[in-house]
Amino acid sequence: MITRVASSAALAVAALAGTGLATPAFAATLTVAADGSAQYRTVQAAINAAPVNSSARTTITIKAGTYREVVRVPANKTAITLQGLGSTPAQTVLVFNNSATTHGTFNSASMFVDGRDFGATNLTISNDYVEKPSTVDQQAVALHLNADRAVFRNVRLLGDQDTLLVNEKSRAYMADSYVEGTVDFIFGGGTMVFERTTTHEKRTAGGPITAASTPATRKYGLLFYKCTVTSAVAGTTQLGRPWRPAGQVLFRESTLTAAIRTSQPWIDMSDNSWRNARFSEYRNTGPGATKNSNRPQLPDSQAGDHTPQKYLAGTDGWNPR
Repeated sequence: MITRVASSAALAVAALAGTGLATPAFAATLTVAADGSAQYRTVQAAINAAPVNSSARTTITIKAGTYREVVRVPANKTAITLQGLGSTPAQTVLVFNNSATTHGTFNSASMFVDGRDFGATNLTISNDYVEKPSTVDQQAVALHLNADRAVFRNVRLLGDQDTLLVNEKSRAYMADSYVEGTVDFIFGGGTMVFERTTTHEKRTAGGPITAASTPATRKYGLLFYKCTVTSAVAGTTQLGRPWRPAGQVLFRESTLTAAIRTSQPWIDMSDNSWRNARFSEYRNTGPGATKNSNRPQLPDSQAGDHTPQKYLAGTDGWNPR
């Protein structure tokens, strides 16, 4: 059952905050609570009930609690927002524990998002698979993002290796959030801007934050703007390595703590040299923001062409900020 709520200006703004969509004639609201006090007990059941190919936003509110399920937002489920109702993102948790050992990396995600204009706010998406030293493939994706114009605000993404996969179809924006993992925990060929977001390398041995596979024909990949980088152990974290030769990553005006391996923050991946990739920094601060020959700096003359809006605009002028 879908509850139709007549739109007022205030309701439209609340339902569409950060999506870049025009105000619809109505908003659809679905409710989820594991204890049976709402319309649906699972997040997936609410997604299944949402309208297909809709230009109007469907907001799915989720009561605080832990929802152990694999969540899929298919391509025909458009303009869906998942909104946690807890007082913090940690109180509403969507979690599962598949891994590459049984499902392959791409199919191991706890959440798959294919529907365009997706949004998530005030919740946690997690893969709590525990890495086992005896296994060869330990990747376990929390979020597999394959959607255009996706927006995440005040969310937590938790995992180990390969937490967030940003596929080539993706154009996404994340603000005021937290992403945690171990190796290559933000990876893929899509375009995504992280703003005022903390990335945390939790492995004591450290590792690279990003593994970009940006196509050579695409100008923009991953931008970290006014973000913060932390780690479990100082001096162990790299900013990234190129999954494919032309990977593009920029850390801009961010706080790089003592987490960073300052002498070598970019490293090679297989036969792909980091020096051939499009890796750079711009006006970062903090003890991890030293400069040397292994740390390419974006020239001031190019800074105006590497803003969050330049990354996100595409051909339709999308501006979720």
